[in-house]
Amino acid sequence: MQRKILPSLLAILSSLALNLLGETELPAMFGDHMVLQRDKPVPVWGWSEEDQEVKVTFGGKSASARAGKDGRWEVRLPAMKANDQGRELTIEGSKKIIIKDVLVGEVWVCSGQSNMEWSVNGALNPNEEKQAADHPKIRHIKVPKIPSDSHERNFKANWQVCSPATAGGFTAVGYYFGRTLMGQLDVPIGLINSSWGGTRIEPWMPIDGYRIVRDQGFAQEVIKRVEAVDPSTDQGKARHLAGIQSMRDWIKQAEQAVQAGKFPPSRPATAQVGIGTSHQDPTRLYRGMIHPLVPYAIRGAIWYQGESNGNEGETYYHKKHGLVKGWRKVWGQGDFPFYWVQLANFTNDKKTPQGGDGYARIRDAERKALDIPNTGMAVIIDIGETSDIHPKNKQDVGKRLAQWALAKTYGQDVVPSGPIYEKMTVKNGKARVHFSHIGKGLIIGNKEGLEPTEEVVIDAKLERFAIAGKDKTWVWADAVIDGDTVLVSHPDVPVPAAVRYAYSANPLGANLYNREGFPASPFRTDDW
Repeated sequence: MQRKILPSLLAILSSLALNLLGETELPAMFGDHMVLQRDKPVPVWGWSEEDQEVKVTFGGKSASARAGKDGRWEVRLPAMKANDQGRELTIEGSKKIIIKDVLVGEVWVCSGQSNMEWSVNGALNPNEEKQAADHPKIRHIKVPKIPSDSHERNFKANWQVCSPATAGGFTAVGYYFGRTLMGQLDVPIGLINSSWGGTRIEPWMPIDGYRIVRDQGFAQEVIKRVEAVDPSTDQGKARHLAGIQSMRDWIKQAEQAVQAGKFPPSRPATAQVGIGTSHQDPTRLYRGMIHPLVPYAIRGAIWYQGESNGNEGETYYHKKHGLVKGWRKVWGQGDFPFYWVQLANFTNDKKTPQGGDGYARIRDAERKALDIPNTGMAVIIDIGETSDIHPKNKQDVGKRLAQWALAKTYGQDVVPSGPIYEKMTVKNGKARVHFSHIGKGLIIGNKEGLEPTEEVVIDAKLERFAIAGKDKTWVWADAVIDGDTVLVSHPDVPVPAAVRYAYSANPLGANLYNREGFPASPFRTDDW
């Protein structure tokens, strides 16, 4: 009986493999209504029978390649200018595939946890926003939730054209980001939504990212864990082969049991060799939800995540380095722009001068990670909600991310952000705090809902500044705007050693802005 079962199984698997490699197949990324990245060479890839020649044609340009032993082929179309007129992309291999309504514009990956996954349907004013969403030049594709031990090559999804009927399901942050860009650039926008609520940063990192920060303890543990089951290593190969052998032994025992009229024994756990079983396990969301996108030509990525990593602080700083640099390495498109959202204010306000509770440390790690080249950070401590981890105002989040892109990626003469801490000097018993992104000047501001920030001029006082001396005793400080700086002092701290601003989970009342209406990022000058 076993001799009959195994050949039958092998025949089925062989048939599937031949079918898989026999006909030309494309990733889901290449489908009707897609957007190709402008001004960059455009990789187009897929699978076919070994040595099959495949020809790709678009916009009067063609390129050809032959499938390798694994069936994979890839061509690169030359860089193209933006074009909002839908055209056909033709792939000719074992069969002819015609992809319709293809635009050329700006393509961005939108990733992270629930605040990125959050749809227009769940954000502020959903009905009004959907009714106004007649933007056929904005296209969106949602990657399904696929944790994986292996590097998945594909998924099932379709590009959608933005309309009142479809926009409700788009990532809200991505949509408002893309809508702002389209309004300013007047080019098509492609949004690739690969997000999963409640996820940590670790599963989104490729193993290449962990290796980049391998001197960190958390990275060393993950590298050991992954390499232990990687078939390309001697250790991993041995574990997989042992698992296969245990399965063979089980089949033999199961067959004997059934022949004897008995229930078969339980399947051996040793046959299950993998990185983990949870979608939160390191690298598993990268493998299933990001790797299938590579090497699709993109302009950059926007990221909204951190809530699930709590108050890790410095550790999260290193993980952010691993994420950004790891994605850039596997994509092979240089140091593409990577802009993220600093966590919003949330939970009850404890209002202690030392702060450090809740998301304070994560926000500071996010700020410090701006030392990664070609990055930016949208500050949103003025639009969060005390009782909801999901701020409904996703409009301002998207706009603030877009501000970074417009300034740094597209070279527009705009201020990308609110004030970000640069340095502190001390003189005559006062600490002077210097900032970047001053814009037209510092102000005391107030933000209400979707309304623009207003300058407060009556009874105006800077809030949420704290100061300490070498004794590390924190007190609420007197803080005043002095030109492009803030002077911070307290009579009980004659020799200031450190300053903190809005350094708590919910720094209600924090009111330092620039005249462009963007809030200052929380910061601390110490490492205590």
